[in-house]
Amino acid sequence: MAEWIALDRLAQLPQSDRIVGIDADGRVVAHPQFRERVLGWQRAFAAAPGCDWALYFDDTLDFAAALFGAWHAGKRVFLGGDNLPATLEGLRPRVAGFAGDVPARYAPLQPAEAVDPDAVLAALDEDALELVVFTSGSTGAPSAIRKRMRQLTREVDALQAAFGEQLDGAQVHGTVSHQHIYGLLFRVLWPLAAGRAIQPRRFFHEDLVSALAQQPSVLVATPAHLKRLPEQLDWSSLDGRLRAVFSSGGPLPSEAALQARALLGVAPTEVFGSSETGGIAWRRWSAEQPQWHPLPGVSWRIEDGCLAVSSPHLADATWWQTQDRVEADAGRSFRLLGRADRIVKIEERRVSLDALEQQLRAHPQVQDVRVLVLPGAREQLAAVVVPQGGGVAQWTDAQRRQHAQLLGAHLAHSHDAVTRPRRWRFIDELPYNAQGKITAASLAALFRPLLPAAQWQQRDADAALLVLPLDPDLIAFDGHFPQAKILPGVVQLDWAIHYAREAFSMPPRFERMDALKFQHVARPGDRLQLALGWDALKSVLSFRYMSEHGVHASGRVVFGDA
Repeated sequence: MAEWIALDRLAQLPQSDRIVGIDADGRVVAHPQFRERVLGWQRAFAAAPGCDWALYFDDTLDFAAALFGAWHAGKRVFLGGDNLPATLEGLRPRVAGFAGDVPARYAPLQPAEAVDPDAVLAALDEDALELVVFTSGSTGAPSAIRKRMRQLTREVDALQAAFGEQLDGAQVHGTVSHQHIYGLLFRVLWPLAAGRAIQPRRFFHEDLVSALAQQPSVLVATPAHLKRLPEQLDWSSLDGRLRAVFSSGGPLPSEAALQARALLGVAPTEVFGSSETGGIAWRRWSAEQPQWHPLPGVSWRIEDGCLAVSSPHLADATWWQTQDRVEADAGRSFRLLGRADRIVKIEERRVSLDALEQQLRAHPQVQDVRVLVLPGAREQLAAVVVPQGGGVAQWTDAQRRQHAQLLGAHLAHSHDAVTRPRRWRFIDELPYNAQGKITAASLAALFRPLLPAAQWQQRDADAALLVLPLDPDLIAFDGHFPQAKILPGVVQLDWAIHYAREAFSMPPRFERMDALKFQHVARPGDRLQLALGWDALKSVLSFRYMSEHGVHASGRVVFGDA
């Protein structure tokens, strides 16, 4: 059994007999090697200006070394959930710089190469050092949450007290990113303190079996990943080597938990909490619908029907009121009843989004569903449905309407017209992000228009004219130009071909573009007039976008037979 080392003293002195992890090439990384990496980062951060630095690393071991190097240099660390341009641009005004796998234009900091491996590092100040993480945006826009190192270390202590005994000697594998609080705790901080070997990357279903079967292992996953375990893989080859399976980040459906237990041979342990509260409770799916048990050190009570908690994982000793409705169960356990903030008012009527989802999931045609409120002059309920059997991409509009009517009739037994969804989207898979969560923004985007509401003014065999009002909510305006909403040229070309196929009989194969010109930008609120011409003998489409601002774009597209 490896010696427990508190995180504040983890890198103080080299521990020659301690393994930290396995690198990307499959080589063992001993503690002295890891500590040299920490020293290199500590020296680099100490020489760098500013207090706040953002880290993004694909490799978990590289990330861990940079994190402790930054802390030992007295820096406050910001964790973005990914390294997408919008995320990095959002972080840029908040931080002095970046380190890790980010584009060169962000001038990422590099670790110092020449360090003294015998240098002694002072213990970290748990009350002074901070980490800033961001909520997933599951109920709105992501917000920054400051966590003192003391809160993180106390949560690691609680995880070890609750589950550590069964995990001795196991390597840690995960399908979740260490850039989020759940992955940070379970794949980085807890294994480092306990002496469990860290794997450098996230695993996917295709290579998960072989990785878990090689030695005693722990799997850190999310409901989204456990719901998609392929039954055809050789899970029996694990042969008892999988010690534990953890799930967090959202509710684990009972059918997914029981199927995971059957395939993996281990009952999943579900951990309940949030970025704001830290870990609160756990339950193990050794039986159907198990109760929630508080983590060591966590106190709880019920206030106005909702869970309130007090724990060392919080910033102070005050009670934190959650929006989770609960009821007390036998002993010190409780049951969750859904979110209080998912009770909304529609035309002065109270509606539980949880209850709507539960009833829709009971329909044999529904595999999964999310219900949300779409803002507007009149708020509307909307449902995003994953139907049984999939194949939604091939559905006709009539089939979509038929399914919406079928599910609306199913809800009519308990919900009147006001409290039923008025808008429906059918998709093959819910839009999970890298952390296995579904954000409010990703659901709402499914209801935003892909195309403008075309107003046809002429449709002849060889010429057409239509007006395209540019609604600011068009998805085409998202993200292409981060500093301003501008209609991209590639979208204008795509629209020209789309509407031309509605107007003319055209060959299926795109061959090339000729004389393509973009003269003026098009912005939200503009009313574009699109003139289309079709030369059937030459198989050439000509197009021109115009508005009160002049000509925006023009060009010719040549087509050919398949």
